[in-house]
Amino acid sequence: MVNGFTNLNTSTINLPSQRHLLLRMRFQLLGGLTFAILVPAMVRMSFDQQVIWSTNMQATILAAFIAHTSGYLLYKRIGNFPGVAAAGYILPTFALTYGLVFMAIFFFRFDYSRFQAAASLFQSTLWYFGLSLATRRLDPYRLAVIPGGDVDRLQSIPGVSWHRIQSPETIVEHASGVVADLRADLSDEWERYIADRALSGTPVYHVKQISESLTGRVEIQHLSENTLGSLNPNQAYLKIKQAADWIAALVILVGFSPLLLFVAAAIKFDSAGPALFKQKRMGYRGKIYEVYKFRTMKLGAAVGDEKEEAITKTGDARITRLGQFLRKSRIDELPQAFNILRGEMSWIGPRPEALVLSKWYEAELPFYRYRHIVRPGITGWAQVNQGHVAAVGDVLEKLHYDFYYIKNFSPWLDVLIVFRTIRTMLTGFGAR
Repeated sequence: MVNGFTNLNTSTINLPSQRHLLLRMRFQLLGGLTFAILVPAMVRMSFDQQVIWSTNMQATILAAFIAHTSGYLLYKRIGNFPGVAAAGYILPTFALTYGLVFMAIFFFRFDYSRFQAAASLFQSTLWYFGLSLATRRLDPYRLAVIPGGDVDRLQSIPGVSWHRIQSPETIVEHASGVVADLRADLSDEWERYIADRALSGTPVYHVKQISESLTGRVEIQHLSENTLGSLNPNQAYLKIKQAADWIAALVILVGFSPLLLFVAAAIKFDSAGPALFKQKRMGYRGKIYEVYKFRTMKLGAAVGDEKEEAITKTGDARITRLGQFLRKSRIDELPQAFNILRGEMSWIGPRPEALVLSKWYEAELPFYRYRHIVRPGITGWAQVNQGHVAAVGDVLEKLHYDFYYIKNFSPWLDVLIVFRTIRTMLTGFGAR
């Protein structure tokens, strides 16, 4: 092993073997449908063979089929994102799809079997938890690396078995993929080798592409590496997301209005000053707007210049007793639902910075303004991976996460961020 890579010298290398039966999508899905839908139905039929002909049973089986299939596809899609321990998202994913499907059935007043629905949800999660445990050691992610260029940095990325190919004569069979720096000055032999691997069906990845996929960050050094065209988000999904944001904000403000009023009164009782905190921030397409939050700090505490005042430090003495709880639980963010209704923000997106900080970061960091190409969010990919940061060096890393979100802008990534945000609210990760 050299520099974190295992050297491959022989003429033919078998990395992983042929995919195990338990890892195949067809087996997982068909097995799940059988275990989660057919088995509960057969249990019911053992008591009453005619139950299968009832309309409520047939409607429940159809609904469970839709919910289970949707849950499986969502679960697999979420598992493709970097740093995701997919097993931890089995229960919330299937609870979401089953909840939505059976909520629709309830709304349209269709009759259904509660036993069949509950048993299907329970056994769906049980099946995939069991598969996750059984396959944990069956699917090692191994990548063959072609020497040359900027490939040495890959060794610092955990969770992958890296194998450096020493010779273009080496044949790599059943590899998860081959990685090369396609911008490096590779020899004709290596270029032919890459072409042969692609023609044989082995995925070939550029080193930057695989690094982004495994770390969840897009590193930006030159405009040519990430043109504006490749960073423009999906415009159709942008419109759909805005409509969903607006509806969710309206529901939150109406449904949770008693809680919002109670929190406002508690803030007034806890410390002198208004219940709401207002601050100018840089928003969508570089437009300045005023953000609303519940106040969590004491008024009038001198901390230095305007830039220092905008930065919340660890253990900041300005934070009130109630403010510590509001920040940790993220309840202080709820008034930003007003900003969402006004079209200034989204529930999910790059976190907006105070105007003075945004101007500072723009002066220090190249491409910082490009993060404003989508609406800023109450939570986002950088927040659930990195937490709160303020130093320029940390903000550069945050910018890499923001660009990954923009480049992979999709409902799947948003669902993953929602699940991680719930975990963050329960653990208080990144709060200051």
